[in-house]
Amino acid sequence: MEDQKQPGNISRVLVTGAAGFIGSHTCDRLLETGKTVMGIDDLSTGKLANLAGASGQDTFSFQQADVCDEPAIVDIFVDFQPDAVIHLAALVSVPIAENNPAENFRINVSGTQSVAQAAHLSGAERIVFASSAAVYGNSDALPLCEEEPVNPVNQYGMAKLEAENLLLGYEESHGLVTTCLRFFNVYGPRQDPSSPYSGVISIFAEHCRTGQAVTVYGDGHQSRDFIFVKDIARAVVASATNSTLSGGIYNLCSGKAKTLLQLLDALKEIYLDIPGPVFKEGRKGDIRHSLGDPAAAHAKLGFSTSTSFAEGIGELLASIQGQ
Repeated sequence: MEDQKQPGNISRVLVTGAAGFIGSHTCDRLLETGKTVMGIDDLSTGKLANLAGASGQDTFSFQQADVCDEPAIVDIFVDFQPDAVIHLAALVSVPIAENNPAENFRINVSGTQSVAQAAHLSGAERIVFASSAAVYGNSDALPLCEEEPVNPVNQYGMAKLEAENLLLGYEESHGLVTTCLRFFNVYGPRQDPSSPYSGVISIFAEHCRTGQAVTVYGDGHQSRDFIFVKDIARAVVASATNSTLSGGIYNLCSGKAKTLLQLLDALKEIYLDIPGPVFKEGRKGDIRHSLGDPAAAHAKLGFSTSTSFAEGIGELLASIQGQ
């Protein structure tokens, strides 16, 4: 018979989207800190290979399931009895969300509803949600702090904002401590460069490795705040497992912006013979500039990035060269 839950003792953590890029690093981090972990993924974009390290540990279990299947998700949650839930499962492609808004709503809003209800019914104390800087839209008030007005300009950002509000409603109604982490541009190992869901750094790096010209949508002067995936995982795990932290909304970012042309210049220092980029018309729904203010996450969560851009790029390139 399992021990009854002890309030404030966060030892059992359930992760949705566990086989994905960020999810698998989050599972690794949880296991490193001694937690018992249940991973859920429908494997539509996640890969079991990403969980190779986690799967060999006695304190890790996995179930293939769709977060939109609420009865199945509730059963899994109630059976596992998590102390905390990390909700990472999502449709994460802006172009796909624009082209298929119904699927975007189904996964990013209805899926979040299923997870929130399952967390409530299973007695979880905390839920950490992977939100996005896309909720800010094309704001000129850079760097963006959490008090800035939200004004999403694409379907993806609107769904993430709706999911935030839904979860904060569960906190008000049911006392489920809710932390919404607004991810900026995450990169690192396990980000599949062949996927339409992938980030620009992984796509550019893979093209450089294989000697292909990269495609730049727009003029290349659009800028992004890039943050390494292991820094993200560290912040997510701390938010889920530190029972003394209150909920809230926080940016997870580096506080430093780089343009796409600067990213290409950094890769050219490693791949000297890469062809010049191919420029194409900017894509609908893309944000021109994105830069976050990390001050609140540092003050309230004790989080700051520990991986420099050069270190992160080096680890990413080492991972794709080893494939």
